[in-house]
Amino acid sequence: MFLQRPNPTRLNQRLGRTIGTYRKKRIGEKWAGGGQISTVLCSIPSTRPALVTERVSSDSATPEDPGTSSPRQQSKRAPATPLSQSPPIAAPKPKPKTKPPAPEDKPFDEFVGQLLIPALVKEVQVYGGPAPELKLESGPMPVVGGDCWMVKGNLPGERRFWLCFTDADIKSTKTVAIAEGGGDPSLLESFLIDERKITLALLVSRLVQRLNGQKWLGPN
Repeated sequence: MFLQRPNPTRLNQRLGRTIGTYRKKRIGEKWAGGGQISTVLCSIPSTRPALVTERVSSDSATPEDPGTSSPRQQSKRAPATPLSQSPPIAAPKPKPKTKPPAPEDKPFDEFVGQLLIPALVKEVQVYGGPAPELKLESGPMPVVGGDCWMVKGNLPGERRFWLCFTDADIKSTKTVAIAEGGGDPSLLESFLIDERKITLALLVSRLVQRLNGQKWLGPN
C-alpha cells in the first residue's frame, strides 16, 4: 500500500490561512499602572518564529525629577565665569618725613666746635661780658688729673675756666673748674649731675650762670 505524498502547495496555502487568522486575533489588555499595551501574536506550529512586539507609551516614561534639570538647561543656567581681574594697584605710600637729627646727636667734636662754643660766646655777650676765647682740647683734668676732653676758656683779667667731659660724649660725667689771677684751679665742681637729658641750651645756660655767679660778666 502506498501513501500519498502531501502536496506542498496546498499545505502552504492552508498554513497561510491559519497564520492570517491568528494575526487578526489580539490577546492583551491595558495595564492598570501605566498604559502599557502588550500585543502578542500567538505562535503556531510552523517554521516561522512567533512575532512579539511591545510598545511603551510616552505616559509610562519615567518622569523627570523637578529638582533636576537637563545638561542643556544646566548649561544655560550656569553663570558666566568672570574674567580674571588683577587686583587694583595700591598707591605708593608717601615716605614719612625724616626729622633732622637733634644737635645733641652730632659727633662730639662737631657738637662742641660748631654749636657749643659759638653759643657760649654769644650768651656771655648777652650777659654783658666780653667774648671769651674758647677751644676744645684733650688733656689732664684740672685738680685731679686724668685724661679728659675739655672746653678751655679765657676772659680778660687772667680769668680762666674749664668745662670737662670724662669721655667724648656730652652725656658723660662733667665737671667745672675756675681760676683767676693766673693761678691754677684748686676746686673741681660737679656739673649737671642731676639732669637726665643734656641739651645744648642747658649746657650753655648753666655754664654762663656759673661764670656770672663769679661776677665775671657784666657790671658787678
